[in-house]
Amino acid sequence: DSTDRKLLAAIVQKFGSGPVGVASLAAVLSEEVETIEDVYEPFLLRLGFLDRTPQGRIATDLARTHLSGLGFEIPPPRRSEPDMPSLWADDPGAGDR
Repeated sequence: DSTDRKLLAAIVQKFGSGPVGVASLAAVLSEEVETIEDVYEPFLLRLGFLDRTPQGRIATDLARTHLSGLGFEIPPPRRSEPDMPSLWADDPGAGDR
């Protein structure tokens, strides 16, 4: 339904596909945290559109493709931590820390 799409669109468009905490989603959608967890998340998880991680909710590639097919603008996802450059990448003594 439209709230499911709004939830996915918020994760993708406002939070770079996640991860995002459920409290932040609730604030953006003007919904209660419990409503998101009990009503919307189970359906989206079953469809494979949403993943729950310790860091927060993530929109899957399947969700991004689905939203794109509905005409939503899909920005590139945020880079994950392993892809981010290290602070010590150019430091020869980095292994000593």
